[in-house]
Amino acid sequence: MNKKRVFVGLSGGVDSSVAAALLSARGGSAFGGKERGFDVCGIHIKMWSDPDIPCNFKEDRYDAMAVAARLDIPFQTWDFTKEYRRAVVEYMIREYASGRTPNPDVMCNRHIKFGLFLKKALEAGADYVATGHYIQLETRDQRLVSSRYSLISAKDLNKDQSYFLWTLTQEQLAHCLFPIGEYTKPEVRELARKFGLSTAEKPD
Repeated sequence: MNKKRVFVGLSGGVDSSVAAALLSARGGSAFGGKERGFDVCGIHIKMWSDPDIPCNFKEDRYDAMAVAARLDIPFQTWDFTKEYRRAVVEYMIREYASGRTPNPDVMCNRHIKFGLFLKKALEAGADYVATGHYIQLETRDQRLVSSRYSLISAKDLNKDQSYFLWTLTQEQLAHCLFPIGEYTKPEVRELARKFGLSTAEKPD
């Protein structure tokens, strides 16, 4: 039986690191996770490249690579800097110029992480994409309701990110996994320590 293929957005932080670990064969077999045994590939998305504004891209990419090596999964870097500038940065400038307060996280999730990243991942043969968002995805019987997939709050209400993902469509949600939504932040850090991930103590 062929394993389902998942492209995990590895930011270089602890949350996405644990998401990848829970989905990988190594992580799942170690902890008996229900998601175990996926064919996982780590993808680091480059979204910023302005020499005049500091960015931790190189350090974050190195941390993401270290996690991929620890989990023994393939690793790639995808450069979305042009698309990020157009969809997020220019949007922020327009909103501020109009006297409104922008929400760049919503636009980034809509156009980059679950727009361009998802599209490119599916074209590359992925069945799903996964991220380290604190949110849970509920699947319901579509014969009883109009929508099959529903986003519900994360277990850790202090970290819940459901309000950043409200624009996602049913078609997008059908290809999404959110492995850490059923854990609290302290539990995620503890899992990272058990997995031996170098990002376990990395600040948010």
